[in-house]
Amino acid sequence: MSVISELVAALSPERVLTDPDVTDSYARDRTFLEPGRPLAVVLAEGRDDVVATLRWATEHRVPVVPRGAGSGLAGGATSVEGCVVLALHRMTAIRELSPADEIAVVEPGVITADLDRAARAHGLMYAPDPSSYEISTIGGNLATNAGGLRCVKYGVTRDSALGLEVVLADGRVLETGRRTVKGVTGYDLTGLFVGSEGTLGVITSATVRLRRAPAVYPATIAAEFTSLRDAAAAVAAIIAAGCQPSLLEMLDRTTLKAIDDWRNIGLEATTQAMLIAQSDAADGPSVAERMARLCAEHGSPFVAVSSSEQEAEELVGVRRLAYQAKERLGKCLVEDVCVPRSALPYMIEKVEAIAARHGVLIATVAHAGDGNLHPVFVFDHGLAEPPPEVWAAADEVFREALGMGGTLTGEHGVGLLKRRWLALEAGPVTEEVHHGIKRVFDPLGILNPGKAI
Repeated sequence: MSVISELVAALSPERVLTDPDVTDSYARDRTFLEPGRPLAVVLAEGRDDVVATLRWATEHRVPVVPRGAGSGLAGGATSVEGCVVLALHRMTAIRELSPADEIAVVEPGVITADLDRAARAHGLMYAPDPSSYEISTIGGNLATNAGGLRCVKYGVTRDSALGLEVVLADGRVLETGRRTVKGVTGYDLTGLFVGSEGTLGVITSATVRLRRAPAVYPATIAAEFTSLRDAAAAVAAIIAAGCQPSLLEMLDRTTLKAIDDWRNIGLEATTQAMLIAQSDAADGPSVAERMARLCAEHGSPFVAVSSSEQEAEELVGVRRLAYQAKERLGKCLVEDVCVPRSALPYMIEKVEAIAARHGVLIATVAHAGDGNLHPVFVFDHGLAEPPPEVWAAADEVFREALGMGGTLTGEHGVGLLKRRWLALEAGPVTEEVHHGIKRVFDPLGILNPGKAI
């Protein structure tokens, strides 16, 4: 019996795909990276399928690449040569939703927005909301510790993860965490697995925290600026004033022009940046007016304040168009540096200067309230990978961010794309500890090899 025949026997022919034309569609994420050829794709429909796959993979020492919706931007779900892609998108059950405890128990294939909609039927919400929330899965969000537009107030995915069910490399099932908001028994294994990018185990269920949904739709503003520096100064003023926005996003002119060329948003010739902010507090409208005044005081010539739920959705909708608009310009190297909030104006200036120095098109959006910037390096559609000047510009951006006390990635993960810079941030002791942890959970090195560390 062949190796793959044994896998088919352990599962079923319908759950193991081997046709190269079909498996190729599961081999990529949203990066330009060229994947390796997988031996097969497993369409897992439950925990037992994951257990059987990993037991088989351990026996035959076959690498396994876990995959959710394939919406990742760092290459974390890109297949490696000779691997099995373990696709979890069919595991879509919301096993439990408890309004009394404000928790949900969900499988990894649940779409982020679907969980939020299910929670809102009970007056609750699931706070993490990455820009891909309508297509990304909870499992993928957990794997990368995804953030999102609301993370300025509610934190990233790790802040909403209470407990996990994880299948280890040898097929054993580990349960971490708890259903309670508090608990310090033992090491924080839940926190360890969140953000581990599928290198330590495969998450098959998660207990996540829900929060009370706002009683009214968040009040929203959009402020235009004639310079990025003014927009960043307004961000600092909004935070310093204690406005506690539930969303605070910034878009540069390159991004706005890409959106305007696509959707005709009426971009003014003098606009160099836009801030979009929300408050979901009980006094949200007054907070929005306060944020609008602060923007005007810091140089905004025009501020729009929403007067209805529809207007609020339209303003935030501009932000959610950003990545798709940039993809229309060319292939994208999407980066994800994060700096202390006080360093945001300086980091933005550095990105602009780096773009000019290397002659590279960089379109930047930012979760500005967190100091998390997404400079997107756009290059020609006809190229297989970024040209040397793009890599050189990216290298400078990373080094500048680290020099300001920042990090290489705030929410996308390391994947494959950032491994070349990992040693700049981690250092030899941290790297040694990371590899030691990896050996404990995955001694054969079969789980998502070559990713994250």
